Amino acid sequence: MLGKLAKWLKILGFDTVYFSRAEDELLVEVSRRQRRILLTRDHSLIRRLDERRSLLIESEAWRDQVRQVLQAFSLWEKVKPFSRCLHCNVRLKSLARRNARYLVSSFVYEKARRFALCPQCGRLFWQGTHFQDMEQQLTSIFKAIGNG
Repeated sequence: MLGKLAKWLKILGFDTVYFSRAEDELLVEVSRRQRRILLTRDHSLIRRLDERRSLLIESEAWRDQVRQVLQAFSLWEKVKPFSRCLHCNVRLKSLARRNARYLVSSFVYEKARRFALCPQCGRLFWQGTHFQDMEQQLTSIFKAIGNG
């Protein structure tokens, strides 16, 4: 129920684990064992958790969810957009443009100026056509709360 929130928290640079399907017991165990904050819209699940290590997400709208998380844990200053692999959640490493030359199409190489590599899964990231839309989404999140 919070998949889009999880994706955008990763985009913002936060270490985020998401299960599309998981029993409450597993979520509680992972949260405790890995010392994670559990985000949920499930009222019964939230009652089983330490209030400092959990947050009941109020809205169904993902932008409002992101704002709530950033506000609740004072994370506005810790945002580092586009610094994590969206697939495996690892911090990306900068890749010199010349080293990306044979890893992407010639079109991408000509258009993109900066590249990043996931050291775990090997995925390559660059500022493609989707990047501008993502930046606009981030701007709307920050402006709505007065942090833009």
